[in-house]
Amino acid sequence: MIGVGAIIIQNGKILIVRRGSEPGKGKWSVPGGLVELGETVEQTVVREVKEECGLDVEVDELIDVVDSMTFDENGKLKYHFVILDFFVKIKGGELRPGNDAKGALWVPLEEVEKYDLTKTFREFLKRNMDKLRNYRS
Repeated sequence: MIGVGAIIIQNGKILIVRRGSEPGKGKWSVPGGLVELGETVEQTVVREVKEECGLDVEVDELIDVVDSMTFDENGKLKYHFVILDFFVKIKGGELRPGNDAKGALWVPLEEVEKYDLTKTFREFLKRNMDKLRNYRS
């Protein structure tokens, strides 16, 4: 399955959402979701951020591509996502959690790793923290 993640940074803070469904239910990550048939990845980013956060956005640039595989207790592959993470700029709207997001927060980049993050997002942060700190929205 192909998914997208929206990396939204303002004033040294990153927007994270608490996931309302599996995989990663209850953990914090960035807004995002699965590409629907006939939808471009950019359209998916815009739709998912609107649904999960109430914000109108535009895609800026691709930052990372991630393979995320989850196995069940017997070692059988349960989920395999290819996730394209994009820097995203806010055009309007008002932050309010919706759809399958159970919360949305602006968190300083220096503090985000203190949260109960999805494994994939934690690994993303380790690979990309310098890019995140240097990004100018």
